[in-house]
Amino acid sequence: MIESLAAILGLGAQDPAFWMPLAFAAVFFAIAVAGVILDGFDVGVGCLSLIAPRALRPRMLSLLSPWRDANEFWMFLGIGLYAAAFPYAWSDTLGRLYVPLSLLALGTLLRSACFELRLRAPVELQGRWQFGFGLGSLLTAFAHGAMLGRIVVGYESGPGYTGFAIAMGGCTVAAYGLLGATWLMMREAGELRVRAVTWARRAIRWTAVAAVGVSVVLDFSNAGVFLKWGNETRGWVVGATWGLLLACFVLAEMTLQRMINHSYRASAVPFVLVLTMFGVVLGGLAYSFFPYLVLDEVTIWDAAAPVDTLRLGLSATVVALPVALIFNLWVYWRMFGRSRPPEPPSFPG
Repeated sequence: MIESLAAILGLGAQDPAFWMPLAFAAVFFAIAVAGVILDGFDVGVGCLSLIAPRALRPRMLSLLSPWRDANEFWMFLGIGLYAAAFPYAWSDTLGRLYVPLSLLALGTLLRSACFELRLRAPVELQGRWQFGFGLGSLLTAFAHGAMLGRIVVGYESGPGYTGFAIAMGGCTVAAYGLLGATWLMMREAGELRVRAVTWARRAIRWTAVAAVGVSVVLDFSNAGVFLKWGNETRGWVVGATWGLLLACFVLAEMTLQRMINHSYRASAVPFVLVLTMFGVVLGGLAYSFFPYLVLDEVTIWDAAAPVDTLRLGLSATVVALPVALIFNLWVYWRMFGRSRPPEPPSFPG
């Protein structure tokens, strides 16, 4: 497949003009997946804090504290990489996503500012900053879904397309809420875990609607995507993708039912299953779009910066990416398992 693509473009597979944009596209996809998954539970917990009992909200936000700085890293890294590696796609993407991107910027600003200000505010004012953090999370999740809805329909305008983008925004709020709820179930016991199970059971059905809706609309709104998935030689890919996704939803539903009725021992299983769902959906979207950044209009190579610029960016990536990976692995390896309160220091008598 790589050789065929290179031949179509009139390039060799070893030509930097061919493999450098491909490498940057792979890095951008990895950053996007990391941002959606690792920042997703943060956004989901923030959304859930709007409906949680007042007494539980401080604990929910305190559980996020060790990962807040690391979570914000992914979005800025992805935007910077996109701007540097694919500058000729800006006018074809960002200009058409003006409204959801504005909501995303507002939500991100609210989340960051309110979380930090809450830590420094008097006790009687912390509730207001908690609400601001939750509202920013809601805007961020909705903006992600609205952007996806606009991209899937090829930026078409009209009441139906706008309605689909709004519906995807709402379903994406539920999907992030599901991710946040299953993370809370893994991290905390007691009342918060019981409520998280209830939230997850309500959100999982809307997450399934989002996964099916975006897949069906993308297939039927673009003939090229439909032919790619409908190719007889790739039937096993379709079967394996939908089979894995269905298995994850069914197992997650069964585990949540078991946890609310019987025991809480398998608290990490739903979170892992939801991570797998997100990974399958994102992988399917990448497969559908490849090799385009804008379907049927702008390919990876059309949007790529000159080779000299890519070479400079690749040098910086080779240096910076291992540092970022080491930092994030050091931060995130503790996100699994139940949260334990710190032990008080022992003073000599």
